[in-house]
Formats: sequence, structure tokens, C-alpha cells
Amino acid sequence: MKITKQFPGVLWGPSGPAARRAGQRRPQRGGSGGEVGRGAAPAAPRLQFRFSLSGCGSPAAPPSARGFGKSLPDPVGFKGSGVRVRLGLAGRPAAVMTAEQRRNLHAFGDYVRKTLDPTHILSYMAPWFRDDMVQYVQAEKNNKGTMEAASLFLRYLLELQEEGWFRGFLDALDQAGYSGLYEAIESWDFQKIEKLEEHRALLRRLQPVFKTRVNPKDILPDISECLIDQECEEIIQVCSNKGLMAGAEKMVECLLRSDKENWPKTLKLALEKEESVFSELWTVEQGAKGVETKDLGDEEIETSEIQIFYKEEPEYQNLSQNSSPPSEVAPLKIRNYQLELALPAKEGKNTIICAPTGCGKTLVSLLICEHHLKKFPQGRKGKVVFFAIHLPLYEQQKSVFSQYFERRGYKVAGISGATSENVVVDQIVENNDIIILTPQILVNSLKDGTIPSLSVFTLMMFDECHNTSKHHPYNMIMFNYLDQKLGGSSDPLPQVVGLTASVGVGDAKNRDEAMEHICKLCASLDASVISTVKDNLQELTEVVYKPEKNFRKVESRTTDGFKCIISQLMRETESLAKSIFDELGAVTPENLSRFQNRDFGTQKYEQWIIAVQKACIVFQLPDKAEESRICKALYLYTSHLRKYNDALIISEHARMKDALDYLKDFFNNVRAAGFDETEQDLTRRFEEKLPELESVSMDPSNENPKLKDLCFILQEEYHLNPETRTILFVKTRALVDALKKWIEENPKLSFLKPGILTGRGKTTNNTGMTLPAQKCALDAFRTNGDNKILIATSVADEGIDIAQCNLVILYEYVGNVIKMIQTRGRGRAKGSKCFLLTSNADVIEKEKMNMYKEKMMNDSILSLQAWDEAIFKEKECHYTVVGNAFRECFVCRSHPKPKIFGSFEKKAKIYCAREDCSHDWGICVKYKTFEIPVIKIESFVVEDIATRVQTLYAKWRDFNFEKIPFDAAEMSN
Repeated sequence: MKITKQFPGVLWGPSGPAARRAGQRRPQRGGSGGEVGRGAAPAAPRLQFRFSLSGCGSPAAPPSARGFGKSLPDPVGFKGSGVRVRLGLAGRPAAVMTAEQRRNLHAFGDYVRKTLDPTHILSYMAPWFRDDMVQYVQAEKNNKGTMEAASLFLRYLLELQEEGWFRGFLDALDQAGYSGLYEAIESWDFQKIEKLEEHRALLRRLQPVFKTRVNPKDILPDISECLIDQECEEIIQVCSNKGLMAGAEKMVECLLRSDKENWPKTLKLALEKEESVFSELWTVEQGAKGVETKDLGDEEIETSEIQIFYKEEPEYQNLSQNSSPPSEVAPLKIRNYQLELALPAKEGKNTIICAPTGCGKTLVSLLICEHHLKKFPQGRKGKVVFFAIHLPLYEQQKSVFSQYFERRGYKVAGISGATSENVVVDQIVENNDIIILTPQILVNSLKDGTIPSLSVFTLMMFDECHNTSKHHPYNMIMFNYLDQKLGGSSDPLPQVVGLTASVGVGDAKNRDEAMEHICKLCASLDASVISTVKDNLQELTEVVYKPEKNFRKVESRTTDGFKCIISQLMRETESLAKSIFDELGAVTPENLSRFQNRDFGTQKYEQWIIAVQKACIVFQLPDKAEESRICKALYLYTSHLRKYNDALIISEHARMKDALDYLKDFFNNVRAAGFDETEQDLTRRFEEKLPELESVSMDPSNENPKLKDLCFILQEEYHLNPETRTILFVKTRALVDALKKWIEENPKLSFLKPGILTGRGKTTNNTGMTLPAQKCALDAFRTNGDNKILIATSVADEGIDIAQCNLVILYEYVGNVIKMIQTRGRGRAKGSKCFLLTSNADVIEKEKMNMYKEKMMNDSILSLQAWDEAIFKEKECHYTVVGNAFRECFVCRSHPKPKIFGSFEKKAKIYCAREDCSHDWGICVKYKTFEIPVIKIESFVVEDIATRVQTLYAKWRDFNFEKIPFDAAEMSN
């Protein structure tokens, strides 16, 4: 039957104390046309959980009004003396529906127990629950926990006999903010809540890491919509009373009960916004599946700090400060070398612009962009997209482009991860001439079809374009570009321009390999030209000064009692972790079983910890409870190992006192949080060693000789030039804090009044800097003569332009060649110096190798620039042989390291099909629908069919023959 009218519900008002004591429950009479409740019984169950009612042919219509204060037309019911009987489906008394609701609620009680904190709705249930029942529920929560309290609440609820209790329960859920649970019970469809279970399981595993790596106060504003208001207040209260680690634990507890279907994604966005290191472990799209657990190489580890960019170059600094009216467009001061850099791109060529930090590449990008937009004839318009990897750089470039182009009549807009939820991407793109984006926005928009193709743009500009490799968003965008180009599409493609201070050389050992690396970058960006300054080098050197580089080998402690004690604690903790897997035998995951031969107090050890924690995400056992117990214990052990490792790094490079303070703060937070049996045991072990650690750290003979050398250099440089301005680079934020305290407490150096600059990534023990705080620190260093030194992590090495800085000290700090060039670019003042201080001779050798690679890179670029553009494009090609005859000559075997890059999937290795040969011929890739052999020329002998002369070639570029471009459309025919 079809329900065409909505029947009024019963409005229950709070009873007085006397009525509650007497156990009376009275409905509040609603007058004719007055306020009524939520209406008739909820809609019939959906397909998945259907409960049939005899005589009902179709489900009931949903209530037409929600919440109190709504008038429902045509009230239908029977009125008696003080009694109001509500009609259900087919005119039945409501008691029939109540019985069904009771059965359903009992059947789905587990969802209620897992989700509901009943103390948050007890006040709304006062008309039905006696005072003693309320007190029992509250006591159950205090004594046994929230789930037990929810079980008791549910038992009381199901025992109620008064009419209206079910609607009252739904109203209470709605009023308290349990919108997901309300919706599920109203429709008897719990699919959305069920889908959250995978994320809940992952969060339970990660809880030990979450509480040591996440600052709950920083992310609470962004995830509050996923929590109950009372829960937010409780989290803040716990943070204030017990500390951040306890607050993080409380936040996990609340998230595990959240009924909001978007809480996993909201948490991910909040973590990314704060650049929390935990976001790497929190996977949203696939929950706990498919997490990549590859080991990081040395180079990646050494450059893993959060990087924030401030390219505040003199050429355009005034753009953001110019207060002249829009009609007065001031001309830019353009240098000849900047015009030289821009020339190939202005000619319409796909170009990589490679020029030193601080030379004004942003101004070059403005020149190219303006020229591009002006070249279109009447009736046509260009559209430019400029990509910036990091949020601070995005904000800065958006401001610069807006200031410059809006005065010239162009529309500029920007979208980043922080704003994408609130904007319509395709409309922003359609309605503006220049769009500043963080690249993942475009990757997502292409994937979901919001942006149909790259043809909507006429120019794409990639800042820091050397990142175009592997699975970086830049590479994903260019895969889409190349798919369109190679797929035979007739739609026009945008011009591509990349900007970088260094294209790098990868792992190249010689110039040929360096050229190969650079060619790969050019191929990734479809670039045929590398633009560098050649004709105006003298002018460039007057603007960008290369500081003198000095290497200083410093001494370490000859004995290290602190390290001996901490290492023993780490070995004990490793043994505890290993004992868990000794019980499991063959099911031990690969990354989790490597407990031996590891160096404590190194980034390699940190890398291993990350690998273990990632492996835990995908670790599975048939017994899920046992699986959860094992993973939680491992996260606890590895989190403590990580803190010990951090402390050893601090002790190695600063004072033992600072390292010990770091650990004491950590364990104080542990005590204030959940403090389970495992944590109690680990804390006891630390406290047993504490007196010994205190004694060692206070012994003057354990002073760090590295600090003596650092003190000597600083004293010497400030004696020579009292106006010296220094940036001191270190590896970790904890080391920043330790060295700041050392300088402030050292009477010989306290006059330097150190400032600090760190990334925005945050942990509970080590809070990062907000963007305003970073700007404030930079401004103070630029303008305040008292701040003579800035201690920074790699946040500062790729974008800060402080012209006054004339001394850069790299304190046990070295990375790849790109980092070296960027860091050295920080010392801009004439006569500036750069010191590398390290106790490790290998570090000095690596830095010298980086200098060699820089020269090799520059030489390789010059060689490539000498090539004809046609040869250059040809170098970027792969080669295949088509036809069934060739396919019969080889066999495929699974590739040991299969990979997917956009539309390309590296699937297999190919070998000669002859059983007595099996020579390696190359690989087989899948491109769109095509299975294509990609062959290695060195695996073949080339025979001239006319002369019968046979030749071996090492590289395809050495082999001159007619090459036919691959045509996907032709192949498909």
C-alpha cells in the first residue's frame, strides 16, 4: 500500500523530579495545529535489512518533517482522556511497530555499543530513564568503560514499555550529534558505519604511534565536525590536565566511536594540513590494504625533512608591497640574463629553465606567462596553470601572480589541498586566466573527470620541476599529457615550462650517465630545450654569489657512557618486540624480523622503524584479536625505540643533558596517558637507568668536542666581522631546540640571541612552527640586529632568500646535489662563507662528490644544449618491434619489480625463446590496451642486409636507422 499522509508523533516533555521518582512517564499533549514530534514510524527497512510486514506492499514514505517545532498537516489519531494513540502502517496501533523496532534495535545492538557514549544522551532521555538508571549508566562508564555503559543503556532502553521511547531515543541521538547512528537506525541500514570498521581497525593498530606523533590540539579544529561537542571539550580538558599524549589517546578513543562516514578523510586532510609525520601511515583510500613498504635509500632519508619555500627574491619582493593604484602599473626591473632564460619558452618551446637559487626565476615565469597570454589573437584566450608543490610556496606565488596580473586586467585564482573542499574546481579553471595549483588538485580532477583533459590549458608551468619522477603528482600530470599526445588525440596540448635550480644527475657516475638522467627529466616534461644563462654570465655572478666552501673535520667523544646505557635499553626493547614474533614462526613479516646488525642513533635506524610500522599496517593473521594485539605492541615498542634513537642523535651532536631532558619529557607524557602494562614495563626499565644517566650527563668530562669546534668557528667569524649573519643547518627539529639552549646558556655565544626555523610537521613532544611563526622568525632575522643566528632544518634550504646572510654552517648536514646547491644559495652576501662541520670523513667525501656531480651536471647540460633539437627529441624515445613474427621469437617471465607509471605498466622481462639461449632482451610493458616489447639494443647484433656487415651498439642513439613513430590509433586499427 502507499502511504500518502504523515501521522503525527508524540511530543514528550521533561517530567518533574516527583514524576521521575514515581516512575511516571506522561506525554505532553499537543494542541490542534500545534507543535508535534517527528511524525510516524520510520521508513520501512531498506533492501539489505528488510523486515516484512504483512499487508504492506511498499515501504513507508520518509517523515516529511524533522525535529521539533514542525507542524504536520492533517493530524490523524484517536483522543481519549489523557491518552493519545498513534497510528502506524495500515492503520495499526503503534505497539506493533514498537515491537519491530525493539527487535531491530536488539539485532543491531553491536553497532550502538561500538558507537554510542550513552552519557552524552542521558539528559535527553530524562522522560524515560529514572535517576537511578542514569546513575548506573554513568557508574558503568567510570568503572568498566564506554562500551559496557552502552550495553547497560541498551538493556534499559529495550526494557522500556512506554509509548514514544523509540522516537525519543532517535531525537536524543540527533540532538547530541550522532547523525550517522541516527540515520542508520532510522532506516535500519548500517552500511556506512560498517564501512568505517576497516579504518577503525587501522587506527587501533596505529594508536601507539598516533599518541606519540600527533598533537591533538593542532588538528582538533579541523576534525571537530566528526566528533560530538562534548568529546571535543573532553579532549581539550585531558590535554590541559594530563598532557598532549593523553589528549591524543582520548582523541583516538573518540574517533574509534565516530559515526561520521567522512572522518577518515577528514583526519587525513587535517594531518596533511599540519604536515604531521603520522599522515604517511594514515592511508584513507584503501584503509589497511596496499600500503607500500619499500625501504628508503640513503639519499631519500637525508632529504626527508619537511621543506617549506620562501622565494622572496628582490626582483618581485616589491610586487606584494606595492600600494600604487591598479591604474599605475609599475614596470619590472628585468635583467638581461632573465630575458635569456625566458627566450626559448617565449618562442613556444617546451623548456626546462635551470638557474641558481636567488636569480629571480619567479620573475622569469611572470615574463613567460605575460608574453603567452598576449600572443593570442582577438577572440581567443590563453589559460595558464602554475604548479607549486608546497602550501607556503603556493600562497606566495598566488599572491605574486595576483598582484602582477590583476593590475593588467587578468583574472587569477588558486586552489590548494586546504581549500579544494570548498570550491568547484572546473568553475575556477573556466572563469580565470591564471590558476595557481598544488599539483595533486589537478591529478584528482583529471581522475574524476572534473577537468576533462589538459587541453583546457594553453601553458603549464612546473616550479621545482626536478621532482617530475616516479609517482610524484608532477609525473602523474605528465603521464596524462603523454597519453593524450601519443594516443592520437586531435585536441591541442598545452606548452610545458619547468623551473628548477638543479636538474640533478641521480646516481650517475660519469657524464654519459648524467646526460641520461637529464634526458629522462626532459622526456618526462616533453621538453626539447634546457635554458641556462650563457651569454650573460657576468651579470648573473654579480647577482648570485657563490660562497666559499670550507670543510672542517671535528672530533667526537672518545667514550660515550650515555650511548652505552641507551643502547642497552634499545636492545632490551628490541628483544621484547622480537619475542612476539618468535611465537609466530613462519608468518613473521620480512620487515619485522630484521632486528640484528642495526646502528643505533642513525637515520638508517629511523628508516627501519618506519618500515616496521608500515609493515604492521598490512600484517594479517587469521585471529584478528591476536593480530591487533601484536601490531599494537609493536607500535609501542617501535615508538619507544624511535625516541631512544632521537635521543642518541641529540647526544651525538649536542649535549647529553639535552638528550636526557628529551627522554624525560617523553616518559612524563607516557605516564599521563593510558599507561598500559607494556608502557609501565618500558617506563620502569628507563627509570631504573635514570640515576646512571643523570650522573653521566652531568659529568664535565663528557662535554661534546663538536660543540667546542662550533663555538670556536662562531667566535672567530664574529670577531672578524661583528655584523655577521649566520644560518646554522641541522638535521632534526629536536637538535634545533638543543642547540638553541646550548647557545643561550653558553656565555661566549649568548650574544647571538638565536632564532629558530623548523617545518610545520608536528609531534606531541616536538611542536613544529606555524606559517605565521615561520614568517615572524624570518622577519626577526632580517630586521632585528640582535638576532645574529638562525638555527634551521631543511625547511630553509630550498627557498629562503636572506641577502644579509653571509655565513652558512652545515652541522653534520649533507644531502644530494640538489640540496647542496639550494643550501649554498642561502649565503647571498658578498664574501660569504659556507662551513661543513662533521666528525665523519665519509660525509666530507659525500659533499665533495656532490660538488663533482654539480660540475658534471653543468657539463652535461652544455653537451645536451649542443645537440640539435631533433636529436634531443629522438634521445627521449623507447624502441619496440611490432608484428607477430617478432613475438614468436621471445618469451615473457614475470618482472621481479613490476611497476605502474600512469598508463604504462612494466609487467614482464622478455628473453630469447630458444631454450639454449634465454638471453635478456628487455621488458614487456602494457600501454593502454597494447602489450609492447621494449627492447635493449645491446642485446642484438645489427646486420646491414645489403653489405652483410654486423655491428654491436651499446646505445640506441648510436644506431642510425629509419624510425617510425608509434601511432596508437594506427595500431588499434
